[in-house]
Amino acid sequence: MTELTVRAEQYADWTLLRPAGEIDLVSGRVLRERVHGAVAEGSRRVLLDLSEVRFCDSSGVGVLIAARRLLRSCGGELRLVLPEASAVAECAPVHRVFAALGVRRLFDIHPDVPSAVSGDEGEFALPA
Repeated sequence: MTELTVRAEQYADWTLLRPAGEIDLVSGRVLRERVHGAVAEGSRRVLLDLSEVRFCDSSGVGVLIAARRLLRSCGGELRLVLPEASAVAECAPVHRVFAALGVRRLFDIHPDVPSAVSGDEGEFALPA
């Protein structure tokens, strides 16, 4: 069975969700429910820290796209934390699926939580 846990905390005026494990067809509902719960509780700024996600398939990317759409529909904002693949080896598969599906441009992606919260650009190269 696919395992995904999601820790939640407040960071400045952002709801910070930290999924850990794999985001796929089976486990994606856990993350989707946490994002919907945060929005239902009034959060309009959600930060997803993907640094502990070791696998994400196309259905997992679909969950991220739906989260982005949900937040935009209510005037909110979604940002992703995705460290450079060379800095956190577990993130390499997530970088690869983003590159393969060509979805990186859809998201506001930062290498760490402080730069995501401040909005600083944290550009980095995707693996080949």
